[in-house]
Amino acid sequence: MSETSKSLNFIEQIVEEDLLNGYTKDELRFRFPPEPNGYLHIGHASSICLNFGLGLRYNAPVNLRFDDTNPAKEEQEFVDAIKKDVEWLGFKWDTERYASDYFQQLYDWAVELVKQGKAYVDNQSSEDMAIQKGTPTEPGTDSPNRNRSIEENLELFEKMKNGDFKEGTHVLRAKIDMSSSNMLMRDPIMYRILHKAHHRTNTDWCIYPMYDWTHGESDYIEQVSHSFCTLEFAMHRELYNWFLDQVYDETKVRPKQREFARRNLSHTVVSKRKLAQLVEKGVVTGWDDPRMPTISGLRRRGYTPDSIRNFVDTIGIAKRDNLIDVSLLEFTIREDLNKTTHRVMGVLNPLKLVITNYPEGETEWLEAENSPEDDTAGTREVPFSRELYIEQEDFKEEANKKFFRLKLGGEVRLKNGYIIKAESCTKDTEGNITEVQCTYDAKSKSGSGTEESLRKVKGTLHWVSIAHAVKTEVRLYDRLFTDESPDTHKDKDFMDFINPDSLTVITGYVEPALKDAKPGDRFQFQRIGYFCVDSDTTADNLVFNRTVGLRDSWAKIQ
Repeated sequence: MSETSKSLNFIEQIVEEDLLNGYTKDELRFRFPPEPNGYLHIGHASSICLNFGLGLRYNAPVNLRFDDTNPAKEEQEFVDAIKKDVEWLGFKWDTERYASDYFQQLYDWAVELVKQGKAYVDNQSSEDMAIQKGTPTEPGTDSPNRNRSIEENLELFEKMKNGDFKEGTHVLRAKIDMSSSNMLMRDPIMYRILHKAHHRTNTDWCIYPMYDWTHGESDYIEQVSHSFCTLEFAMHRELYNWFLDQVYDETKVRPKQREFARRNLSHTVVSKRKLAQLVEKGVVTGWDDPRMPTISGLRRRGYTPDSIRNFVDTIGIAKRDNLIDVSLLEFTIREDLNKTTHRVMGVLNPLKLVITNYPEGETEWLEAENSPEDDTAGTREVPFSRELYIEQEDFKEEANKKFFRLKLGGEVRLKNGYIIKAESCTKDTEGNITEVQCTYDAKSKSGSGTEESLRKVKGTLHWVSIAHAVKTEVRLYDRLFTDESPDTHKDKDFMDFINPDSLTVITGYVEPALKDAKPGDRFQFQRIGYFCVDSDTTADNLVFNRTVGLRDSWAKIQ
């Protein structure tokens, strides 16, 4: 086996085998088939990268097809969001399709099945049908309507289509095998009545096809060669093939369904139904809340397309469901942002520092490197003055030898600036330190080349000049759930594990170079983490989201 074939995942191996056994490259066509009933999440990113990646690998077209068969839950908002996400990830579809494009063809085929005695209208209650389905170990029993005449079925199906019946009163079922070991083959429902306006067809239809009837036939209409879906649809493959058997023409490409494992992400949920609950109950502000695992939420938090594609590539395609630690996703964004972001200074928990021997009213502009990872990033100027902010945690009155930040009598370097020495501090009535008084060595300026500037001190602190600092709202996001797998507990609801500290909003101060930052701009706040300008930013209120810290703080806790 060649090195190339060894590196193929099992999905790619399937395609390669098909090419060896009769498929031509011209017959290859793939699709990404989301339901427009919510926003795409990180799990969908695997499917997007898989299908569009195959398209790129084989120079084959990939359709973006919306499986829009449930008007009760589908909206144009979701269609627009899905298209935006796919494009943002860097992929282009060949054609934009909708299952609703095929409603007439699907209906016509269903009528043919009725005429062939392979489908019938059932007007039992859903409860009675569920009982008659049997169990995995016991066969089902026939519906009393299973042997209606073809004429009566045609008449009833026409009335269903015309809106003559109420919702829930009649369904069209395929007539397959009520004793099948695969319960999905026990006369599955093909159509149900829904008196709801569809986002594309409005009120043209009163009946809507079920997923299993729609999906394979849509693949066939589009001449999709390989239909890849997640493992929960493995049992559906037999039904997928049965439905195809009813319409297949040997002169055309016959779609092939194959399954791969769903990738779940720790400390979150990726069920659209559960994500919708988080939105509806106000746990988050919307589908694009930066705590959500949605692609739009990750984008708003500051994630990049490259980081998500790298994450998907790292976890690969598997045959078994598993839980991926969110720290791996966080690693990929750190790795990407480390290469691409400018380093800036921001203080999130400010403590006033006064350099008593620095001239009052004077401002000095210091040169600061934008990125040590990018030789072309250049430099910027940062204002320095007598009064600065540093982080509260960067100063202690007394500390042991392992504390390399500022303490009374100790020295540190201010980033891009001077060496300072803490001389005294001021406290409020409760004993909290409110100000630190320091002196500076005027000859120790970074980069000046003087003997004093080359002197080594163990600590370097970031800071901002108080007179020039830009006040900003900072949103510190953390994991949405305290449990790594919140929706797998039989005795508890996933909502029981909501992290009460998943969002903390504070006021911070950043250097003036960030004053005109635009939504989506990303930066590394030195010594703190990576931050992104939020879409809530206005001319009067700069808002930053913490994308991720410089290190995995959860690893320390655990």
